[in-house]
Amino acid sequence: MIKQYLELGQIVGTHGVRGEMKLDCWCDSPAFVQQFKTVFLDPEGNRSVDVLSSRPHKNQVLIRLGGVDTVEQAEACRGKVLYIRRADAGLKEGAWFIAELIGCRAYDADDPEKLWGEITDVYNTGANDIWVIRTPEGKDVHIPAIPDVVIGADVAADRAVIRPLKGLFDDAN
Repeated sequence: MIKQYLELGQIVGTHGVRGEMKLDCWCDSPAFVQQFKTVFLDPEGNRSVDVLSSRPHKNQVLIRLGGVDTVEQAEACRGKVLYIRRADAGLKEGAWFIAELIGCRAYDADDPEKLWGEITDVYNTGANDIWVIRTPEGKDVHIPAIPDVVIGADVAADRAVIRPLKGLFDDAN
């Protein structure tokens, strides 16, 4: 399902005394965060805040937000989740966010009526993403999200198309 506002990450600490905060980013890389000039404090996009600065720092992002000028104000933000507007992300046509894949139904590339299951999770092994597909029988199957297996996804239609490697679903039925 396409979401207008997506989770960017969570503030997990402070950095220095001038309101800079540590953000655990929930995206492909900390550098992705640098393109945003505005973030939101709620998943509906009702409370926006200006991004004054952001920079990668190890596996996190050091971020300064408008109205947060002291370490005390930054500490009060600990635990807050920041959101971005999907339209601001500059996503290429046919691309999707992991959060939008969750809940999509996975159908067979060669038999469009064959439902393999629903995508319930996505994680990365370092080499590639892995999609967790819960079969109609309730078993979880982990498939590699590689071009030979994942043919495409239409998150607006909650539909993914896969061509599973031989044997992946044998024990799931």
